[in-house]
This record gives sequence, structure tokens and C-alpha cells, in this order.
Amino acid sequence: MSREPATDLPGSAALPGTLSTALRDELIAFRRDLHMHPELGNQEFRTTAALKARLEKAGLRPRVLSTGTGLMCDIGVRDGTPELPLFALRADIDALPIPDTKTGVAYRSTVPDRAHACGHDVHTTTVLGAGLVLAELDRQGLLTRPVRLIFQPAEEVLPGGATDSIESGVLEGVGKIIAVHCDPRVDAGVIGLRAGAITSACDRLEISLDGPGGHTARPHLTTDLVTAVAKVATEVPALLARRVDTRAGLAVTWGRIEAGHACNVIPQHAELSGTVRCLDLPSWRAAPDLVHTAIDEIARLYGAKTEITYVRGVPPVVNDPAVAELLREAQTARRGASAIEDTEQSLGGEDFSWYLEQVPGAMARLGVRTPGDDIQRDLHRGDFDVDEYAIEVGVELFTAAALLDVPRD
Repeated sequence: MSREPATDLPGSAALPGTLSTALRDELIAFRRDLHMHPELGNQEFRTTAALKARLEKAGLRPRVLSTGTGLMCDIGVRDGTPELPLFALRADIDALPIPDTKTGVAYRSTVPDRAHACGHDVHTTTVLGAGLVLAELDRQGLLTRPVRLIFQPAEEVLPGGATDSIESGVLEGVGKIIAVHCDPRVDAGVIGLRAGAITSACDRLEISLDGPGGHTARPHLTTDLVTAVAKVATEVPALLARRVDTRAGLAVTWGRIEAGHACNVIPQHAELSGTVRCLDLPSWRAAPDLVHTAIDEIARLYGAKTEITYVRGVPPVVNDPAVAELLREAQTARRGASAIEDTEQSLGGEDFSWYLEQVPGAMARLGVRTPGDDIQRDLHRGDFDVDEYAIEVGVELFTAAALLDVPRD
């Protein structure tokens, strides 16, 4: 596949907003700088300052969010009030608390146990690049509608920084919103699209079980918490599978179990934690009551007292069909229909879903795999990296979508 935008497609020659070589190189350098200096959710002060400085250099007026990190920036807005609904581009700016284990690259993380292992540095750079291109088009009188850039903190922190960003006013005046997420299974130059749900809901579950302990020689005088917590771990997922339509994909998966300190002592306390994931919105909304009931039923059989902490995470990202089609048209105009592939719904969670609870929008999967690379790679791993050609593709997808969207009063 060619690494240049197509020029022989219908409408492609008339669609401005391709990257210059100078801007392409600058954006790659910007992404590498972010990659070397990752910051966790709500601690993204250096990242916020770097974005603010670059946008101000372009003559824009970004505003830091009330949370203290993250910012938004409007383009094409005159006298403070947009004449048309804003077309929003969203990026998440935080990193993960894991070590960077890549070798052979000069831009490895310089911060111990911190890494951009989910591609947020790429998301951020593509929205920045699109903003710089659109600002130049606005100066030339070629921008047909106002655009808002949203750089959101704390996507990796449940229930996600999107809720705080919305409270800061990022959706005020917004008519549509789009985003991308890196996908290491898709070649750079290609995007994955899907109308409807593209991610799943994700909640966090913490359970404490308590009861009188004692000697393992006399379990009948105790609440056998080791058996109780084991039964909760194995039987709650099975019980839920019979109480929810299997098409909802409701899944409880445990990540931690802890009970006891000695082989001959039945403990007084046990803990279990994991995630609840779900494919559709109705089942996600019903999940807390269903999970609570199932846990209590199993624990009661063994005389264990339970304390359940159910932390609401994020609903599924449900792409609006019309906005997903706009992204398809934008990518087709830039690189042709062959640069688009259908994608499946994943079980991962993404707090972009909170924006879509309020305004129509869509998320595309941005291919970041080097074509021909047959090594299996995944997100949230210390060796995660991208083919940086994806930055150019993301920038031009965003700019084309903003230019192709038909403004309506």
C-alpha cells in the first residue's frame, strides 16, 4: 500500500489538509517526546503544557480544563460564540503505570514504571496535528465549520476522565465528536470501522468476605472462608451466565484472590477482585444488581458476610451510524476504500463512551502495525510501539472528516 494520500480518487484533489514534510517530521518528534515523558492520569502537567505552548504558537487560544490537566481549543470560532455546532476531535493524554521494556529505540520512557503502552501519545499527536492543519485552513478561509480539540486526561482511571472533562464544559456547543484508538492488529495506513458498539462496558469489582476463623481440624466451628471465596470465584460467573442473555456477553473475570497466611489456620477475612465486562448497554445497566445478588446468594450458603464495592467504569462505545459513515467517506477520500476494514466489537473499555451518551459520534481503530510484521503485539504491554506513519493517517482522517461534514444550522 502506498504511503502517500491518493490523488486520483473522486474529490481527493479538491480536499485540502494533507501534511507537509516539515509538519510530519515535527509531529513524529512531538510524539517521541511524549513517549519519553509519560504521565499518569490527572498528573499530565508536562503534556498539557507542551500542547498549550504549541497551540498558542499557532495563534490559537487553548484553555486548560478545570481539573488542572488536559485542555480544549476552538478553531474557527468568532467572538467567542460558534455560529454552527462544533465538530469535536478528542484525544486522551495519560499513560500507564507499567515499565517500558522496548529495546533499540532512542525514545524509550525516561520515567521508571511509566509508559505510553496504549498509544495515547499517538492519539494526542494526531489531534494536535489536525488542529494545526485546520487552523491554517481557517486562516485561508477554507474551514467550513468550527472545530474543537479536546485533550482529555485520565482515560485509564475508572470511571475515566471523560466525565470530569464533560463537567469542565468540553461538550458545550458540540454537535458531533470523533476519535481514534491505536490497533496493533491493523496495518498502518488502514483504519477499522464499525457502526454500533465497538467496545464493551467495563466495571471494577472488589469483594470482602468475613467470618469466624479457626483451626483447620475443626472447620465445622468456623466460616470456611477459603472455600467460600473459591465458590464465589467459580460459581458467580456461572450463575450470571444463566441469568443474562448470552448475547449480552456479560463476563466476570477475576484478577486477584487472597485468603489466609498459614496452612492450618482458617482465616477470618478473604478478598476477591476483578472486572465485569458487557457487550450491550441494557445488560450493563442491570449488571450491578445482578452481580450483587449472585455474590450474596453464594456467600450465604457458606455463612460468609460480604462487603461488595462495585465501581462503575464505562459503558460501551456505541458509534453513531451516520458519523461512522462520515469517517468511512473521509478515509476513502484520502486513501481509497481499500484503506478501510470492518472491525469487531472488543471487550476492552474506553471512556469515549461517556461523550456518546450526550452527542453523536464515532471512534475508528487506527492501524499502527508495520505492514508485513508478523509478530503478535498488543496494547498495555511494555514493548508496545507503533509505525509512526499512523500519525499522518490519523491527522488526515480527522481533517477530512471535519471538512466533509455538512454544516447545518
